[in-house]
Amino acid sequence: MKQLRKPHLALIVAAAMAVAGCADDGKDGADGAPGEPGPPGEGAPPPTVEATESTHIELLNYAVEEGQVVYSFEVTDQEGTLVVGLEAAEGKFAALTERGFILSRTDEGTNGGYGSMSTEGATLEMDEPGQYTFTLPMEHVTAGEEGILWLRVGDRSGPIVRSNPLVVDKPEMSHSTTTEACQACHVDYAAGTRRHASYTAMDLEGETDLVAGCLVCHNSASRADDNGGYANATLSKIAHVFHVEKNEVPGFERDFNVLNCTTCHTDTPINTSIAGPGCVDCHNPGAPVGPVSPNTDPNFDIRAIHANKAALTEIAEIRDGHYTTTSMPYFDAAVTWPDTSVGAVCTDLKLFEIVADGDDIQLNIGEMYAAHDLTYAGAYIHGYDSDAKGITGRAIARGSEQYVERADGTRSICFPELLAIEGSDGTDFTQGNFLASTRVTFPQTGWIDDDGKDGVSFTTYSEVVSTDYFDAGVTAPVFTEVSEFDRRHAVTADSCTTCHNSETNYHKNGSYQNGGWDCVACHNNGQNRSSGGSAPAFGPMVHSMHWGVGSGIGTDDANSATKLNAENCVACHAEGVDLYAIPTQYMLSRALNGGTRGVMTTPVTANCYACHSSDAALSHMEQNGGEVNAVADPLWYQTTAAESCAVCHAEGKTFGIDKYHVFERQ
Repeated sequence: MKQLRKPHLALIVAAAMAVAGCADDGKDGADGAPGEPGPPGEGAPPPTVEATESTHIELLNYAVEEGQVVYSFEVTDQEGTLVVGLEAAEGKFAALTERGFILSRTDEGTNGGYGSMSTEGATLEMDEPGQYTFTLPMEHVTAGEEGILWLRVGDRSGPIVRSNPLVVDKPEMSHSTTTEACQACHVDYAAGTRRHASYTAMDLEGETDLVAGCLVCHNSASRADDNGGYANATLSKIAHVFHVEKNEVPGFERDFNVLNCTTCHTDTPINTSIAGPGCVDCHNPGAPVGPVSPNTDPNFDIRAIHANKAALTEIAEIRDGHYTTTSMPYFDAAVTWPDTSVGAVCTDLKLFEIVADGDDIQLNIGEMYAAHDLTYAGAYIHGYDSDAKGITGRAIARGSEQYVERADGTRSICFPELLAIEGSDGTDFTQGNFLASTRVTFPQTGWIDDDGKDGVSFTTYSEVVSTDYFDAGVTAPVFTEVSEFDRRHAVTADSCTTCHNSETNYHKNGSYQNGGWDCVACHNNGQNRSSGGSAPAFGPMVHSMHWGVGSGIGTDDANSATKLNAENCVACHAEGVDLYAIPTQYMLSRALNGGTRGVMTTPVTANCYACHSSDAALSHMEQNGGEVNAVADPLWYQTTAAESCAVCHAEGKTFGIDKYHVFERQ
């Protein structure tokens, strides 16, 4: 197809202007005054540069023609200045076929095409300053063919550095996952250290187009297939297989189920043939990819089939169909013990089934437990600090409880006495605020965690009560309602379940629901135990287990948190972190001292030290008020920490944590 290029047109116009510029008498027009520049105005040429720190493309036009692709675009630098002297450009076209998107390698197939300035017949011409036309021969492309069209300009070694890849065009509704779905875990892929991070593509609006940018090379069919695609690993295989396991190593650290299709597939998958792209990865691994069988029934959702197979439907029905309530701690003189008749401190756990008419049914916990319809139904009583809104420890002896089954199905969980909160003066007298937490766990098909207790858990916290002094085991406590339970929670409700999508339990019947709300019943500031080599409080534990000393070999797994992006704080802290809002309450820190009890650590230091554990980092924290493993005061949770971290490291400051961690989604 013969085309008249803009440079040729410019020469014709220039010649015409030269003719028009001659006077009628055959003499050229008079020169301007010597030594005086022409007046500035519309005729002044725009500023240009010949080197860039970053390079940006604005598409002007494109055409998929017979045997070639033509791109017209403008190139600017990081300041928006036009770039001249561009000599490097490359393009790709993954054709949309009956087997999905395919870009065949040279001489290995007949779909799509790719190339650069080294491709025979390729031309790159500057039409006007900063504006270029790139003509790239592609033997197997036909005029008007649909597919993913991709462009990149610049050179690895400069002086005009490589731009981000640009997705020039792609068919509508051509895949069923989104960049947002991928970056819920991967966050800002381009800023991470995963393979091909520099190939993260942008769309025409300047937004990340991760899926199309990957799919242009990791096609619907493998390179190993006859007339196959560009890469051996298809994008669907990366998602379906590599997210679960790679080289016999679990891909995700914990509790990710690939059959929870809605995690990635925001819409129902386009293909419904088990021999077609995507499905063949699991249903017939290694077989060639067959044609797409389009989903033409708007009421058919193949994701539901997988959810049902993996008992995810059952999980949803259990969670949507039940709830629990918990009473405030109270004293029951009727509960007896072998060695005392004083009574017990109890809390009542009730389980309800939601019914359509709103008249919910209370279920019988004792009967269900005996029939193994529940795998767990228990409670704890905690100390609580109303000022810091935090749990300060467990006010009960481990394993001391007894269950009292009430006639209406309520289970009362009772304890012989309340203990002084760990770290106090050790006397038998106790005073303070308390609350109860209860938990029930339903068994469900197909899931067994590391404790052999599987299922869907519900954790409920009671209102807070206070007591006067009492002599444990002699004087009965008198409880007075103080407030509802509240706890500062700096993560979002779905921060855990975005990655841990199976809704199983990590251990001890805890749940990932509500940003780990269930976890704080055990992992709080006052539980003096070892948790991933960190202080046991929720924040330090999560930091350590995902990125720090507690993560162990998990850091090398293909999809561990460290591999996803070690700085992707926004995956949990979607609304940022306010260092000024962190209570100045110490937390017990047995694990930070090799198992020694009776020590405490300041809160910001405990969280940061979970990852930044070098001697230099710790010294910096200590110089600014942080403490690790200080001797715990009797009322450690009322001892004010003197950390000044927020002065320099609060968001927005010169050395704010947002300068070194990702707190915004791209």
